[in-house]
Amino acid sequence: MVAPEPTGSAGAAQATTAANLRAAVRGREAAAAETETEAPATTERRDRLKAEIDDLLDEIDEVLENNAEEFVRNYVQKGGE
Repeated sequence: MVAPEPTGSAGAAQATTAANLRAAVRGREAAAAETETEAPATTERRDRLKAEIDDLLDEIDEVLENNAEEFVRNYVQKGGE
């Protein structure tokens, strides 16, 4: 099932948030790739954490897809207080 594309500022906020989160994860992955050879336990831990982060990002994306307009409205309201 594919969720409809959000429109207006809600869609832009969702795209920006998701893009920023994914860019942060990619930056961490690149930094990890530049390190020297890691011990197997460290590699396993890194892979497990990466999977957990990916799952969390997927959950955030899903919430934003379903509630993007409400999220933006609440964010703007709190930011303006």
